[in-house]
Amino acid sequence: MDNVTPLGGDVYEIDTRMAGYSGITAGYLILGDRPCLVETGTSTSAPVVRDALASLGVGPDDLATVVVTHIHLDHAGGVGDIAGYFPSAEIVVHEKGARHLADPTRLMASAKMVWGGRLDTLFGTLAPTDASRIRALGDVGSVDLGNGRTLASHYSPGHAKHHVGLLDSLTGDLYVGDAAGVYLPETGDLRPASPPPDFDLEVALRSIGLFESLGPQRLLFSHYGPVDDVPATLERSAEELRVWVDLTKQARSEGLDLDHAVAMVRDRTRERYLALQSDPATVERFELLSGAESNVGGIMHWLDRAGS
Repeated sequence: MDNVTPLGGDVYEIDTRMAGYSGITAGYLILGDRPCLVETGTSTSAPVVRDALASLGVGPDDLATVVVTHIHLDHAGGVGDIAGYFPSAEIVVHEKGARHLADPTRLMASAKMVWGGRLDTLFGTLAPTDASRIRALGDVGSVDLGNGRTLASHYSPGHAKHHVGLLDSLTGDLYVGDAAGVYLPETGDLRPASPPPDFDLEVALRSIGLFESLGPQRLLFSHYGPVDDVPATLERSAEELRVWVDLTKQARSEGLDLDHAVAMVRDRTRERYLALQSDPATVERFELLSGAESNVGGIMHWLDRAGS
């Protein structure tokens, strides 16, 4: 299939075709003795992901595990649907997200407030998963991939309080979710992901430091794809967070409201990203992945909570 890319080590990147776009959200299949899907994509992407798995020989009873880095709808919105397609799969998530997969009512109501009429087009509806099939992880945990291969889970909040990074013991791949930001492979741009309500700069920087300490061989971004230059990428990830926070603090100190703060930060960061000098479709995708309004809003929310 044209949306499946082999990455070596029995790992396959799947373009989930979120909202019909290419290159927005990746899922990853680890095709070992116990096949494991990392990230489901959205609910509307679930049939795309199911067909991709089928093309790799993974039928309804073959998938052992589904793991999500966190429960935001672009990563986990398809969990209920995928659980239905693959009735033998265990669903693995951090303990702070588990109840929302079993009963998505509050999560969907919150998403509706943020996205309004765009919710159905972008994400669809997260279907509930039987609680008996969900395994909640603590701050560290492990997923058995078979033949002694494991996926070690490391709690990494900052972007979201229910976020984990996942390290493959065989390949050294680290699935970073959104904790290291958003990467655009066409331009090499890396931008932070600091949405409300959970963003916290110090916690986010500690998570990036944790990723560095794990010594991964490669970073696998949910948005989007593999990156080999690990130290420089994680350093850039921390730098981007600091730049956006400093600029948002400046806007706030000048008494700007959210709209004007977003306009200022967008203007002051424009030169950092080649994508923003690119074609309109790439600009639109970049904004959807890591919108300035979402990022500045999350930082403002954190500054208000911190009283700084």
